[in-house]
Amino acid sequence: MAGGIVAYLPHKDGRLQKPALEALGLGRALADALSSPLAGVLLGPGSSALAGAAGEAGADLVLHAESDALAAASAEAHARALEAAVRKRDPAAVLVPYNTLGRDVAARLAARLGTGLATDCTAAKADGGTVVAVRPVSAGKLLATVRPKKSPFVLTLRPNAFAPAPPAAKRAAKAEAFDPGFSAGELKTRIASFQAAPQAKKELTEADVIVSGGRGLKGPENFHLVESLAQALGAAVGASRAVVDAGWRPHEDQVGQTGKTVSPTLYVACAISGAIQHLAGMSSSKVIVAINKDKDAPIFQVANYGIVGDAFEVLPALTAEVEKLKASG
Repeated sequence: MAGGIVAYLPHKDGRLQKPALEALGLGRALADALSSPLAGVLLGPGSSALAGAAGEAGADLVLHAESDALAAASAEAHARALEAAVRKRDPAAVLVPYNTLGRDVAARLAARLGTGLATDCTAAKADGGTVVAVRPVSAGKLLATVRPKKSPFVLTLRPNAFAPAPPAAKRAAKAEAFDPGFSAGELKTRIASFQAAPQAKKELTEADVIVSGGRGLKGPENFHLVESLAQALGAAVGASRAVVDAGWRPHEDQVGQTGKTVSPTLYVACAISGAIQHLAGMSSSKVIVAINKDKDAPIFQVANYGIVGDAFEVLPALTAEVEKLKASG
């Protein structure tokens, strides 16, 4: 039976990525509410081997395409292949993780389908036989409820905003191969190669804990204080726009409206004043801890816990306490 929900499932090194599990978690809840199936879409060589994992994460059906045209993570290729899968299913909604590739794929997919797109969604529900989405607007100060005028409705999902499906939802998914309908030679662009970062870094959008530093650290030579606390907490390292603009950290570390939007379980803001540009990218974090010597800094208005003090004194002390707790078991 066609219809239901379709989830685009990114994977890497033979494993479903965390955003894929979150898409399956929301997809399972929506499909159950609509009394319809959930289909996961896996693209690229080796994707069929992940059908079992997708079923265990909540999918009823897994559509996979292993064409050579999908070997590289090309947004053009993935959008065209995903379109073929969506037209095959005619779903109420298509769920796409809001990562670098997903954002590009979702926009292209919506344009190809001539349908609506809601980006950076933090909630979604079934209502009247369709899917209604909730997304932040006005730099996160307001929440907009978006109802589609036609299906399928394309949604991109904010990382860490949705939980994977509960164990009870696990099932054996039916796997089905499909032809994306094009060859590598038909693509307008070709990815020649990828170059890995000099050292492995935790991806900000997938991290459960993030420690970010701001302009109050006074210079890049002091960012080791943030890095030490992040290492102790097993966290990713982020930065404010001012820090990135000053050249202290690469743009990939920037959290904010013009950087990355994150929703970790714990966000530690160190020497960050809390400009609206930054708040727009992290205010949906579950727990926010702010460290700033200015008691009137805007960051304290969104923080669950605040430490009014000099980051140069607080960070080493906090890092030492975390390491002490870890050592004690």
